[in-house]
Amino acid sequence: MARLEDDERRLVLDRFDHDDAWRLGSLLTGLARERGAAVTVTVRRGPQRLFHCALPGTSADNDAWVDRKCRVVERYAESSFLVGARFRAKGRTFEDASRLDADRYAAHGGAFPLRVRGTGVVGAVAVSGLSQAADHALVVEGLERFLGVAGGRP
Repeated sequence: MARLEDDERRLVLDRFDHDDAWRLGSLLTGLARERGAAVTVTVRRGPQRLFHCALPGTSADNDAWVDRKCRVVERYAESSFLVGARFRAKGRTFEDASRLDADRYAAHGGAFPLRVRGTGVVGAVAVSGLSQAADHALVVEGLERFLGVAGGRP
């Protein structure tokens, strides 16, 4: 959990606009294409979807997953993976303990808050199509590259 919390502290933007959303979404889509990963990528600012790409091999189910994960980010202002990990650390499941509709919220890895320094969370970036750990790792790697920061992983 400490690593997930560290990612959130490290990956903070100085600003975020429509052009940034396009660049971040395109970067993530490019990483996925290079790896042959069938994923859906979405970038949101507030409730507005600024970027969305569904690569071959995905389905409308992936669209629903990114929506559900982004709702967790919007509600908790933390990554969907970290929120799920916090519930598991308490010996509970998000689905049972959060009392939120599982058709609308999913605390599975792959959605990450877009936090602007001095402002707070302004949106979310999400990936769906891999395992939850791999979805999360792809988003983190994309944000690291976007921000030009070295990875915090050993």
